[in-house]
Amino acid sequence: MATIKIDGREIPFEQGDTIIRAAHRAGIDIPHYCWHPGLSVAANCRMCLVEVLPPPGRPAMQLDILRWDPEKKDYVPARKPKLVPSCQQACAPGMEVLSDTSDHVEEARGAVQELLLLNHPVDCPICDQAGECRLQDYWLEHQRSGKRMRQEIVHKPKATPFGPTIIYDAERCIICTRCVRFTAEVAKDPVLSVRERGNLNEIVVSPGRQLDHNYTLMTEHVCPVGALTSIDFRFKARVWFLRSARAICQGCATGCNAYLDYDPRTNTPHRYRPRDNMEVNKYWMCDEGMLSYKRAVEGRLSMALVGGEDAGVDDALAAAKEQLAGHGDDPGRVAIVLSATHSNEDNFALLTLAKTFIGAKDLYVSGKPLGQGDDILMSADKNSNTRGVMALAGASSPKPFAELIDAIHAGKYAYVIALGAELEVDAQEAKNALSKLKGVVTIAAHEGPLVSAAHIALPACTWAETDGTYVNRQGIAQRSERALLPRGEARPGWELVARLGRALGYAMSWKTLAEVRRALSPDETTGVPRDAAERALVQKPEVSA
Repeated sequence: MATIKIDGREIPFEQGDTIIRAAHRAGIDIPHYCWHPGLSVAANCRMCLVEVLPPPGRPAMQLDILRWDPEKKDYVPARKPKLVPSCQQACAPGMEVLSDTSDHVEEARGAVQELLLLNHPVDCPICDQAGECRLQDYWLEHQRSGKRMRQEIVHKPKATPFGPTIIYDAERCIICTRCVRFTAEVAKDPVLSVRERGNLNEIVVSPGRQLDHNYTLMTEHVCPVGALTSIDFRFKARVWFLRSARAICQGCATGCNAYLDYDPRTNTPHRYRPRDNMEVNKYWMCDEGMLSYKRAVEGRLSMALVGGEDAGVDDALAAAKEQLAGHGDDPGRVAIVLSATHSNEDNFALLTLAKTFIGAKDLYVSGKPLGQGDDILMSADKNSNTRGVMALAGASSPKPFAELIDAIHAGKYAYVIALGAELEVDAQEAKNALSKLKGVVTIAAHEGPLVSAAHIALPACTWAETDGTYVNRQGIAQRSERALLPRGEARPGWELVARLGRALGYAMSWKTLAEVRRALSPDETTGVPRDAAERALVQKPEVSA
């Protein structure tokens, strides 16, 4: 593979690479504002200027300039190398680039910083971008001096609503146009544009429109300076108090890779941010997915229920044993409901209880009903693990929950052991059918019709409270990390299934997630040789876009 040198370090590049893209892939940070690896090149911020040395035997391209002479107290003619934006300059074999080792580059970046900050308000104490602002970071790295302009700054509109999810502060904006390019190139809704020129320019929404498509929160995410802020997140947390877990979005079957940012002091999730994975979601997430982090704590089943009344988990398990008494006499009278919203580990535990110990063969699946999809990221299937459940079940493909209702009305079953809370059928219809059974035991993280109809309900952890594996619509198995401590008495679903099995007299000895995973081989159940999240981690650059 052809290579270039950046500050003496030799790195490979692919055909068509620019200098900054090759550097980014190699984990070398060239400062930038307007460049983003997922968007077209604008080359308007000039922060990524580098010095490209001439080929051997060729003179360097020089610029005539005036430089201040402190002895003469006047500007004098001088010359300096012509710098180039690394986001626009294509790589060529043998090219030698000076970035951090060039005095001319250092001087230029400091000047760009001073220009960008001339009219920028110093409102860092109240800016939600504080702590992750490129202006702050690069000021420390490349400027570290005050601005020379003493005039009043140019004032522009502040706190302008762009739509139901985004607020715009024109005074903070450096017109990098990332948001404009994102809406046009990725969201396919070119609703943003630039108005005016020079220090009067600002981002505006098209007349008669709002920023209201399905990917509005990404405009805030790609903004490097806090000009666009999310209504959902602004003024709610300081980023230096947050921790991040590598999670899998639970909004739909796409399985976008995300960071779940949470405050460990209050055990509270605050936002999802996209995590780069070129095979699944590239650099993006949809609004529905980014806001689905709230489901980690909303509508929770945090206590066990016996007959609809709060109970301890041990008491609920004892009651479940009593409620399911007689189930072993005729396993054909037991229906098992898997969950397309729970992890492979939880579903595998329930499958093991059903097939290995109880002998039940009839499988059904619960999950959210179909919703809106698109040709970008959103899947109509709003369940995170439909493919995983189908792969685990193998030839015993689970049937839709609606068929369970028909079978109950036909008198086929006396017992149901279910996982999950979501149903794609009418809740009252499901409740009416389940009420005819002798025993209904549900293991769920959220309240819902399956919980309200259950004789016994056991509180499970959400995906944010336990590690788990999910298989997306492409068939890629991906692991999600635990972020939060369990709410109330919630425990991992696989653990509750194992405890239920032991309460029923079966030898389900799993005590740890590692034991479940040793029994559950993702390679065998999904056909995926390696975890996609791990592959993404290997490929992920060491620097942020």
